[in-house]
Amino acid sequence: MTEISADVVKKLRDATNVSMMECKRALMEAGGDMEKATRILRERGIAIASKKASRATNQGIIASATTADGKTASLIQVNCETDFVARNDNFKSFVNQLAVKACSTDENLGDKMKSEVTAKVAEIGENIVITRNTRFVIQGTGAIASYIHMGGKVGVLVEVACEKPETTGNPEFKEMIKDFTLHVAASRPKYLTSADVPADVVKSEREIYAKQVTGKPANIIDKIVDGKMKKFYGETCFVDQPFVKAPKETITSLLAAKSKLVGDAMKIRRFARYQLGE
Repeated sequence: MTEISADVVKKLRDATNVSMMECKRALMEAGGDMEKATRILRERGIAIASKKASRATNQGIIASATTADGKTASLIQVNCETDFVARNDNFKSFVNQLAVKACSTDENLGDKMKSEVTAKVAEIGENIVITRNTRFVIQGTGAIASYIHMGGKVGVLVEVACEKPETTGNPEFKEMIKDFTLHVAASRPKYLTSADVPADVVKSEREIYAKQVTGKPANIIDKIVDGKMKKFYGETCFVDQPFVKAPKETITSLLAAKSKLVGDAMKIRRFARYQLGE
């Protein structure tokens, strides 16, 4: 039987991130040949990943990354089987690496990173799924802010536009856009504006509200429904929601006040919100 030294096992471990026991077993099967042992581990990893692929992944974390120039930011959700793994530093590091990768593509990262995920499944011993990823690249002048809440249970991206490049360095602007990310995390808007609400959703909501007040004159029903729709938009549309830190003012009124304060026209371009379990 070929003697496998601890140094050789460690070398394979460092190269593959697989456990010492699995590395030693692969080296013994390969007769001490490092290249053959690496191939064995890769093949075994694919088999393990395939076997675990059907397991439910109800835990995980959400992460974000921003490029050095601040012009691109990503949001990514990676699921695993247990909260124990979700809190593991190895898993967190892997997700953060994926978030950096997500800054360079709009494609499905799960498809692009299959081999890396397979290797990590073999290493950790749980099924891992890249559930979704989003990339924001600044459109024109403005800034992107990100926020990760509850240790990775909620993640947010917000892009705000302005006209003057120097505005992005203004402390008031920076505070405002950060507040917007906190607001999105807490208030869970579904749409940016009422114009973004799908026509079928508007139609369905109006029908529901109309049925709640049947028997009244048509003009009265229309007024009541309009009032209920205004409340609906105030609950679901980002710009119409009451600001979470000051509920007496809306996001639109806050944006207008901040625009006047910094001397620039500003608007929210877009946002994204991920929540684990959605």
